[in-house]
Amino acid sequence: MAPHPTGAKRDRDRLRQEMTEAGCDLAQISMEMRTRFRMRPREAWRHAHGLTLQAAADRISDLGGARRGVEVAADASLVAKWEKWPAASGRKPSAQVLVMLAELYGCDAADLLDYEDRQALPPADLQVLEHRPAPAPRPSSTLLPPPSAAEPQGTALAEAAADESAAWAMWAESTNVGDLACEQLLANTRSLARAYLAAEPPLRVFAATRALRDKVFALLEGHQHPRQTQELYVLAGYLCGLLAWISSDLGEPHQADTHGRTAWLCAELADHPGLRAWTLSTRSKIALWDGRMREAVTHARRGASDRPPGTVGVLLACQEADVWARLGATAKAQEALTRVDEARTAQHGPDDDIGGLFSCDDFRRVNYTTGVQLRTGGATAARDEATAALALPTRRAYGTEAQMRITLATAHVTLGHPEGALEALQPVLALAPEQRLAPVVARLREFAGDVARSPMTDGRSASHLQAAIEHWCLESAPRRFALPPGAPGTLAGGLAD
Repeated sequence: MAPHPTGAKRDRDRLRQEMTEAGCDLAQISMEMRTRFRMRPREAWRHAHGLTLQAAADRISDLGGARRGVEVAADASLVAKWEKWPAASGRKPSAQVLVMLAELYGCDAADLLDYEDRQALPPADLQVLEHRPAPAPRPSSTLLPPPSAAEPQGTALAEAAADESAAWAMWAESTNVGDLACEQLLANTRSLARAYLAAEPPLRVFAATRALRDKVFALLEGHQHPRQTQELYVLAGYLCGLLAWISSDLGEPHQADTHGRTAWLCAELADHPGLRAWTLSTRSKIALWDGRMREAVTHARRGASDRPPGTVGVLLACQEADVWARLGATAKAQEALTRVDEARTAQHGPDDDIGGLFSCDDFRRVNYTTGVQLRTGGATAARDEATAALALPTRRAYGTEAQMRITLATAHVTLGHPEGALEALQPVLALAPEQRLAPVVARLREFAGDVARSPMTDGRSASHLQAAIEHWCLESAPRRFALPPGAPGTLAGGLAD
């Protein structure tokens, strides 16, 4: 950053860009603006957003116009005066204006005040802006307290009661997050759920998800409308679900379970069927790869029992079938596959809330069904369906594709076609170490065991393949993640504090 900033626009823009790239939030940027350029808090928050006076005035006018009885016709000059107050050249912003400014900047109204402002503001305004409850009534032996010199009387009493109701209404209407901010948080959550399926390093997605979760948690500690509170709980639940999924993929089932339980709490508090189902799907996945098969089935069945909207019903039935197939319960696995088709037919409601990881497209479904077919004696069907799915020119998650290629390679080994197995595995063996997630490692080790028990055992190609798999697993993401910080082989792009 510039060592001697002048406060000119280029200095402010440079500071904002550098702090944003460093992962700082708006509160940190506004505080640095205040300290470095000696700005008042309202001006600092505006510059943290990169807004001009006129842009801020236009947005405040729009917010006021959308609320009956609180219309505000702001211009650049008025916004500048609000920022300068309580200086003589300034103009006192009303409590309603401060609430709208807080909504515009995505902060609490109290964040827009410094000590000088607090000294100049009327106590009633401070009580509203700081969300202080009204004083408790004094105890009395009768329902109506006796009048005293300190209490207003007659018309003054009615006026005081009306003022108190108005002050409470202003607090009830205030919020520390606006609808636009909620939309942006939702868009960011969707972006992270998609990024995790792409080639983005898992630890980078984890760090970004953790930061966004913390932001949502902080907002929930403030005050907002009940509808916005529900939206924030839903977002917090999906973000915890994503942290749970990534933790499991990095070989950390205990931490994954913790995130999963928090996601479930958010789903219950929001009373959101879709989040409940996706949370149970996530917990079923965690239990499966941790060897807790009974829990995996229980979570999958519980999630499907409420007939959730979107594609999660398909995934839950797939997960149940996968568990039964691994346990050798062929009949139960086939019954679950039937429920997969039933869930596809009965799929209802809008598209999935988040998408990406929290969606079950046809490729993901076929990855499960071919795996079940392979484990229940249908190697030929598994080979043919996996080959057809992999031939389609569609974008797909690298982890899902890797598992389907392992299924295809295993089918070739079962059918006595070692050359086909080697060809199917080449893209898997070419994955970068940070993409070698725990489920893929487990599947590849299982494949190596199948090779050892097959007629390929004595062949040179089989020995070469087993050596390549062992070396591949030694460079996996879970193993590198478990190394001490700074040790050789530690994953790049580690978790941020």
